[in-house]
Amino acid sequence: MVYYAALLHMIDAEKNMEVRPRHIKYLDELDAKGKIFARGPFADGTGGLVVYIADSMEEALTLAEKDPHVVEKSRRLELKEWSLL
Repeated sequence: MVYYAALLHMIDAEKNMEVRPRHIKYLDELDAKGKIFARGPFADGTGGLVVYIADSMEEALTLAEKDPHVVEKSRRLELKEWSLL
């Protein structure tokens, strides 16, 4: 099992609130399929983190790029392979 951390940096706070319900629905669907390890906002309001479970960086990137926050450009995506110790 390989984990990928998607750091979602805030770009547009107003648009973020508009897109948030679709973002949560999208993540709920992936969570039900076993594709999410962890998720949540940063306490300081600068964005959030989603840790995807995927077979490759390409798969993780595909999942992350379909997130409504990324599609609507309310947040900027930074994706890294993540090791759980």
